[in-house]
Amino acid sequence: MIVVFWSVFLYLVPVQLMRVEAWLGWSLLKLPGQSVVAYSLFALAGSLGLWSGVIMAVAGRGTPLPLDTARELVVRGPYAWVRNPMAITGLTQGAAVGIFFGSGLVVIYCVLGGLVWQIFVRPIEEADLAARFGRPYGAYRSQVACWIPRRSAYVAETPSVPPD
Repeated sequence: MIVVFWSVFLYLVPVQLMRVEAWLGWSLLKLPGQSVVAYSLFALAGSLGLWSGVIMAVAGRGTPLPLDTARELVVRGPYAWVRNPMAITGLTQGAAVGIFFGSGLVVIYCVLGGLVWQIFVRPIEEADLAARFGRPYGAYRSQVACWIPRRSAYVAETPSVPPD
C-alpha cells in the first residue's frame, strides 16, 4: 500500500504539478544545499513513518489502513509525542519532493493536503477513535497535540487496582 501512496502522492501528482509550472513558464527554485535538505527531510520523515507503522502493527495489532485499523489504542513510540505521525510523514515527504525539484506548486500542494487532512479527515478519524476507545482516547487526545510534538512522551494513566 505504501508503494501506491508514494507512487500517486509523491510522484504522479508532483510530476503533473511541475508540468503545470513549466506550462505557465514559472522557473524552479534553485538554492544551495537544496538537494541535501530534501534528501534529509525525506529520510527523516520516512524513518518516522516506518517507526509509526511498526508501532501501529505491534502495539495496535493493526495497520494505518481504515480496512485493518488498530484494535488497541496506540500511545507508544512516535504516538507518545504527536497524535498523527503518519500524516506528518506524508506531508513532510511531499514537501521534500517539492524542495528537491524546486517546485513551489508541489510545496503548496502539501500545505493544502495538510489543510484537507485537518478539516475533513481528522474529525472522522478522531470520532472513530473516540467511539472505539472512549475515555483512554479522550485523555490521550487532551494531552497530545495533533501536529506539534510534546516535550516529553505521553504516559497513559493506568487504572488503579484495588488491594486484595
